[in-house]
Formats: sequence, C-alpha cells, structure tokens
Amino acid sequence: MAHIVVLGAGLGGAIMAYELRDTVRKEDKITVITKDPKYHFVPSNPWVAVGWRDRKDITVDLAPTMAKKGIEFIPVAAQKLHPEENRVELADGQSVSYDYIVIATGPELAFDEIEGFGPEGHTQSICHIDHAEAARVAFDRFCENPGPIIIGAVQGASCYGPAYEFTFILDTALRRLKIRDKVPMTFITSEPYVGHLGLDGVGDTKGLLESNMRDKHIKYMTSCRVKKVEEGKMIVEEIADDGSVKGEKEMPFGFAMMLPAFRGIPAVSGIEGLSNPRGFTIVDKYQRNPKYQNIFAVGVCVAIPPMGPTPVPVGVPKTGFMIESMVTATAHNIGNIVRGMEPDSVGTWNAVCLADFGDQGIAFVAQPQIPPRNVNWSSQGKWVHWAKEGFERYFMHKLRKGTSETFYEKFAMKMLGIDKLKEVKKG
Repeated sequence: MAHIVVLGAGLGGAIMAYELRDTVRKEDKITVITKDPKYHFVPSNPWVAVGWRDRKDITVDLAPTMAKKGIEFIPVAAQKLHPEENRVELADGQSVSYDYIVIATGPELAFDEIEGFGPEGHTQSICHIDHAEAARVAFDRFCENPGPIIIGAVQGASCYGPAYEFTFILDTALRRLKIRDKVPMTFITSEPYVGHLGLDGVGDTKGLLESNMRDKHIKYMTSCRVKKVEEGKMIVEEIADDGSVKGEKEMPFGFAMMLPAFRGIPAVSGIEGLSNPRGFTIVDKYQRNPKYQNIFAVGVCVAIPPMGPTPVPVGVPKTGFMIESMVTATAHNIGNIVRGMEPDSVGTWNAVCLADFGDQGIAFVAQPQIPPRNVNWSSQGKWVHWAKEGFERYFMHKLRKGTSETFYEKFAMKMLGIDKLKEVKKG
C-alpha cells in the first residue's frame, strides 16, 4: 500500500484527489490536507464583488464527498514540508508521513510587497471569497458617492484575466445602476500591452480588449509599476522599454481593485532543489520534482519561467484547463509508479478560457498555453457570458459528485480537439 498526500484542495487539489482515487490501486491511501475545509469557486469571485453571487452559491463542503470517495480529509493548514523525512508538519502539531505527495497549495498573495496595497491597505481583491465579500461592501459604499475607479494588476502579477473580467463586470454593474456616467475608469497593468495576459497574447486578445476599453470609455496604462497606495490615491510609475522610469503619476480613486503578485506558500518555500526563489515548486515534464522524485506539483504553485523580458515583471498564468491537464498527467504517472512502472504521461498545458464581461465576454483557446502554439484563437460574444455561467454550475456539480471529468466533458473536448495529455510514444 502507498500513502499519497494531496496538499491543498482548491481547483487543482480537489480534482487531483478524485482523479487519483480513480487511477491508483484500491489499497492505496489518499489523504487531503487543506487550510480551507470548503471549496470556493474562485472564477465567480468577480460576481460576488458586485452582488451577483453569494458565498453559498459558489461553495462546496468537501468533507462529505471526500469521505464517500474513501479519501481522508484533514482541514488543517500545513506548517512545513520536510522532504528528506517524507512528512508534512501541520499547524496544529500533527505530522503526516507520505510515500508520495502532490503539492497543490495555490499561491500566497504578495500584498505586502507594495506599501498600502491590498485588503489590509487601501485596495480591494477578488483572489479569495473573503476578499470578494469585502470588495462588495466597499463597492456598495462607493455607489453612494461615485468617483474614479482603478482596476488592474501590479508588477509581478501572473493572473490577468480576472482583472479584465472585473473591469467590464464593473462597467456593466454601474450601467445597470445608471451611475456609469459619474465614474471615470482606468485600467492599470504591468503588461507591456493590453491583452498580453502573461502569454504574449492569444489570438487577437490585444485588439479585442483594446476595442472594448475604447467602446466602454475605459482608459488604460501599460508597463506600469505601482510604487505605493495611500487612501484614495495610487502612485504609479510608467516604465520605458529600457526599464527606466518615464514618469510618475498620482491616480485618485474612490474604489480600486488590483491583482497582486503571487509567491509560494511558506510551508513549501525555501527548500533547496524543491522551490525557486519565489517559492514555486520546480517540476519536470511529468509534474515531478527533479530532486525529490516522490514529490509532484500541479496548479498555480508550479514554477514556470516568464514568456520573455518585459519592461515590468510579468508572470505566466496557470488557467483552469491547463491545471486539469497537469492533474491528469500526475494521476496517470503516480498510478504507474505505485504499480512499479515509470511515469509516461505529459500534460498538454492547453488553455481554454472564458472571460465574462457581465453581458458578453471573450473566449480564447491556446494549444499549448505557452507559445509557439498549434492553435491560437480568440472570439467575442454574448455566448461567452452564458457559457461561463454554465461552466460554473457544471464544475460545482463535478466537485459535489466527486468526479474529475464526466463522460460529456471528455466527449466534448475530444470533439473540439482539446486534449489533456500529449501523445507520447511508449515502449
């Protein structure tokens, strides 16, 4: 019998546990360790922040489903991973030993890297359900006395899609409240151009997003570095292509939401050979750490180098389908290893993204997510908003049922030519 620990139960960790249950042997034990006993569907946080969803709408209690699947569930935060000892130390003093571990912790949010930044400072966030609920309170208060709004992502950020989504969702919400005419909006980003997304664009994301911003009277500033934030004021540096400071602006705001940079959580950071300087876990093509070969990683915690040099640091996003491809590859590889075989599955890292704008949206497909690509496509329409709502319901259903991929999903993705695993010659 092998004991496999999954560290984290977010988008990657929860489906990782379910998929492992289906791919390893019946006698193998699976344990999930997570600080959050309930799963929150993060892609819906922008809707929470404007009052279109409540916590109960996007929350799943994981414990009953994990129990039904025969998976041990420990809702306690990890304190420190000890890879030389094959054990995880927990915040309550427990120690859990493992034969194999999959790190699926997600990131730590690096608000502290900028003075006055984040929910503890003067800006809002939609990275966590708690932050989204606080943003909703702040937005309701803002609507009583409208003023300028700033939305975007700071230097080192790697998740840009939600910033664009929230910008246009706010625009829709303000129009419905009939106060859009009282709200100047500015999008401020570390990206070298609108629609870069940390991916050097996908299809015509640059043209589509710039066009939408012009149509919605949203100004934008690129290659920006946020210097500090004060109450009602953001100090922003505009950076030239050579890295020099072109100028500094004081941007007033009545409401601001800026996405932070990410880093690895302390429990898995600062371990030589396991994590990079930002604390992200180093993996090979099989999602396995080169030094500690019984450690795997999936999701946002995985170390991926940036696309190339940019005037301001820009990270690479890990989108939902890309994470699912990591999960499937990892499950297959651990399934092989516990049966005495070698890992042989490689994730495609294909990306399928639905960016909702409140009443329409933009969809893109990148195969693979990191260029050069075999498929590089983007499109816009009302259908994207409906598709995003449908996907929310579908994914929540998957988590409640304890399945990682239904027959219908597998069939639909196959019809579209979107695979989770690369074709690898075996034998």
